[in-house]
Amino acid sequence: MNDKYSLAKCAQYGRRLAARLCDQHFGTQPTATIDGPAVLKFTPIRQLNLLVIRQLLGQWQAETARLRSTYFDFEAAPVQAALAQFMNVLSRHISLNRATFEPLLAQAATDTLGMVADPTGGFQRLLLGNTEKPTLALLRDNLRYIDIDKAFYQGFIDSLPVSDDLSRDFLAHRFELYRTANYKAHQPIQRLVTELSTLLPLTTADLLEDGPVSVAATPPRVKEPAPVSAPVAPPTFVAAPKEELPEPPAPIVPKPAPIAGPPTRPLPTVDSAIVPLHEKLKAGQQAASPLAETLRATSAPATLAERSGPKVDTLREAISINQRFSFINELFNGENMDYHAAIQHLDSLPAIDQARAYVNTDLSQRYDWSRKEEHVNKLLKLIERKFA
Repeated sequence: MNDKYSLAKCAQYGRRLAARLCDQHFGTQPTATIDGPAVLKFTPIRQLNLLVIRQLLGQWQAETARLRSTYFDFEAAPVQAALAQFMNVLSRHISLNRATFEPLLAQAATDTLGMVADPTGGFQRLLLGNTEKPTLALLRDNLRYIDIDKAFYQGFIDSLPVSDDLSRDFLAHRFELYRTANYKAHQPIQRLVTELSTLLPLTTADLLEDGPVSVAATPPRVKEPAPVSAPVAPPTFVAAPKEELPEPPAPIVPKPAPIAGPPTRPLPTVDSAIVPLHEKLKAGQQAASPLAETLRATSAPATLAERSGPKVDTLREAISINQRFSFINELFNGENMDYHAAIQHLDSLPAIDQARAYVNTDLSQRYDWSRKEEHVNKLLKLIERKFA
């Protein structure tokens, strides 16, 4: 960590913030759970939400790896297809209670502060991760979860040589040189501190190695005398977000070899009996899709289902988690509702010629897809599977 700011104090604030937000959300319903779409909208600071998703995908990847066994051929095409379908279904049923969600949110807040207070440390933790042999594909994959200074990190990745021989030391050294030459491109820490202060009081002095810790940052928790049946008041920290909500996508099956980056799998939704926080604040708005596929893979290769998959009934069910995240960000400028409207319309068309015309003329002109051939072709391949 930088000698000016304390990572320990960032972590301390992260724990207090997570406790405060969970108090506001769970309120008098301690057994309530949060689904995938609610996670993406839990706070008005998108970086926090994305880093929670990043941790969830890490858990999802670990669960996938545990399914492998030396007694069975996990590389067989039917096995891969079945596993991918199973994981896609599983990813649509995320259910986080307070005990499981609060630690994830606390770590996300810590890492968010760390990205701005110590860019070098943030680069090593969030983009390089724990892998000993990082690759360009891994860096681009991890970039999906970066919102703060994303253009800065994208510029660094684009400046790297195309090579399979990139060591951690080499990348760390190159990053230091790049950061020194482009230090003005970093977001000032004061901007993030101001945003976080709307959720829980914070000043830059609170994060200094020798600075004081704001007492106001830890208000006492007061239990509501109201009956359990009373509705939980929506927390003031959630602004009606325009975040995207995901759906389930085409299968991506894990391989026995070390995994280069976070899994490109879908994430789920929770029991409809429990109203997630984002729905309380956006009452009357059309429900968004599951989180599963809001995770974008910039350079992930086409899946088996894409290349030679069987016929599918709807595009909504065929699009995989990483594909959906990729389509929303690359083709629909990050607008989740535009993506949903387009997919719904495509699913309603009776003929493949009409679907192709809608993509190549209407959508392509509306969103300027002139330089998005790779993503457009993936969408067209999925359309061909639907009308096969």
